[in-house]
Order: sequence, then structure tokens, then C-alpha cells
Amino acid sequence: MSIRILIADDHHVVRRGLVFFLKTQENIEIVGEAKNGEEAVELVDRLMPDLVLMDLVMPVMDGIEATHKIKGKHPSMKVMILTSFSDQNHVIPAIEAGASGYQLKDIEPDELVRAIKMLMNGENQLHPKATTHLLTHLTSKQNEGRNHLDELTKRELEVLKEIASGKSNKEIASSLFITEKTVKTHVSNVLAKLELADRTQAALFAVRNGVIKNDKIG
Repeated sequence: MSIRILIADDHHVVRRGLVFFLKTQENIEIVGEAKNGEEAVELVDRLMPDLVLMDLVMPVMDGIEATHKIKGKHPSMKVMILTSFSDQNHVIPAIEAGASGYQLKDIEPDELVRAIKMLMNGENQLHPKATTHLLTHLTSKQNEGRNHLDELTKRELEVLKEIASGKSNKEIASSLFITEKTVKTHVSNVLAKLELADRTQAALFAVRNGVIKNDKIG
């Protein structure tokens, strides 16, 4: 089944380059293009893509506001930020708005495809530069959510630590000597109990609350 992608970027050349490359990839379909955040929100409602590749700095409506609106209407929709900015003033608002991935425009084309497919499989997809800024900011804040952590079983806490380390379900299953199906169940329970939308937010929650240290993030 193809991954249906909407591209939102105010630069025509960038959009054309992405379309030219991605449409040649197996199991990827470009369903639309938007030149600003407002158009992206409108096209998402009409086209219902699987993933939005979202620029941040755009006229009319920026990518952060657009991401917030899209996730507000369609909580399960994936949004991957694709931008030139990796500072915390851009990264943190984007993640808080609901972005599931954050990549920089200097990413190699093949790596972008890999990131898209991994994101659609539920894996964390934060660029290392973005991760560094984000974790520095988060760990400077006081720990939060301890009551939610108390709701996790010992095994669910172990799974949360593995998620925060950037491991896939297969890798977690191997590490904890359980089946992938069991891992998926634990991941769903963790997200539900912590009231989080996806694995990226779970990883950030783990760092913010001292479940795992910065140097353990893969």
C-alpha cells in the first residue's frame, strides 16, 4: 500500500524537487502540494493524506500553526517537519504542536525516504541536531508527570525506556525476550496511560521525567 504524501513548502523549487524524487520511489504517492500552512490545512481536509511533509517558515500560516490545526482535526495523521531550522525556538513548538518527525532540508534523499517509511511504522524520527536542542530544553524543566508514571507496570516502564532509546518494536522484542505483538500491546498501553499521541512524545516524556538520560538516546 502506498504512503500518500502532501508537501507543504512556500518555495516552488523545493516542492518540485521533493515531488520529482519522491514520486519515483516505491510505495510513495504525492497527492498534493501547498505553498503555505493555510493551504496545507485545507488540502489535508480534502485529500486526507497519510503524511504531511511540512515546512515551518511560510507566509499566511506557518508550519507550526498548520501542524497544530491538522493534529487538532486529525489526531492520528502524521506530520514530518522538513525545515532548515534546528534551534529550540522552532523544534520545541513543532513537537508540542503534534509533529511526529523533524528533519532538516540537508538530509540525503534516500535518508528522507527511510525516515518517512520509519515514521509511518511508528518509529521516532528526530534529526540529531533537533534532538540535542530539544533534550537540553526539556531536561532544564522540572520533572512532570510522575503520577502517570506510577500507573505503568514494571514491563511497561521497561518498554518506555526502550522506546526512548530509539528501538523498533522488533528490537524491543529481542531485548526483552517477548513477541512483537506483545510489544505493540505494551506500547499502546504506555501511550494510553501517559496520554501521549505517539512514540516521539513518549521518548520526550521519558527524558523529561528522568526515566532515561540524554546520553541513552539513540
